[in-house]
Amino acid sequence: MLNFETYGTATDLPSLLIAHGLFGSARNWGVIAKRMSTDRKVIAVDMRNHANSFWANSHSYADLAADLAEVLEQQGKMDVMGHSMGGKAAMVLALSRPNLVNRLVVADIAPMAYSHTQNHLIAAMRKVDLSKVERRSDADAQLAQWVETPATRAFLLQSLDVKRKCWVLNLDVLEAEMDKITGWPEISGCFTGPTLFLSGADSDYVPREARDAITALFPKAKFAKIPGAGHWLHAEKPREFEAALRVFLS
Repeated sequence: MLNFETYGTATDLPSLLIAHGLFGSARNWGVIAKRMSTDRKVIAVDMRNHANSFWANSHSYADLAADLAEVLEQQGKMDVMGHSMGGKAAMVLALSRPNLVNRLVVADIAPMAYSHTQNHLIAAMRKVDLSKVERRSDADAQLAQWVETPATRAFLLQSLDVKRKCWVLNLDVLEAEMDKITGWPEISGCFTGPTLFLSGADSDYVPREARDAITALFPKAKFAKIPGAGHWLHAEKPREFEAALRVFLS
């Protein structure tokens, strides 16, 4: 069973499950989860091979969707929102186990394979000499040699356990399974529930040419963009992201 954090209590509104993206964690979504929990129960999970959840040798979307299904089988049918890798896992969940999903929100990702890889970030994390890290700023100074963007470094460093001097990411498996993570599995069926594809206006992760594939799998799909936001739309524009979620889920 995945580790998860619970916010708020059950109300008349459907509970919400949040699935994070690659190198993320439930904690990354704490701000959104707390705000959304004012009128509903919210569960934010740590995906396998991340944070406080279990490590496994496989990281396919069938696996990730099955992990989410196990949580929902215990907690009950919910609205489901996933970002990036978590968005693909949420889509596969909705397509394979539609009985567990009420409404679906897919944040800045499409049901398609991408040509980019994130293995350069794994290589950078591996290069950090953790024996010389006493505080997070020490790791940041090292990481800056290979990762130029401060925001990206700050995000990665959320997965560093300074006291234990280790990354709480299964870097070996994530690297080995990167083609699966950036890819999209062959899957049939469709999810006929309400679905929102919410993107950053400055992101290119959901191209217009992907819309035919999206609507074939999710015939009730609606599309919205948050101005001034990129791929990390929930971190860059948290209030706008929350507002869009509330409108759709209400």
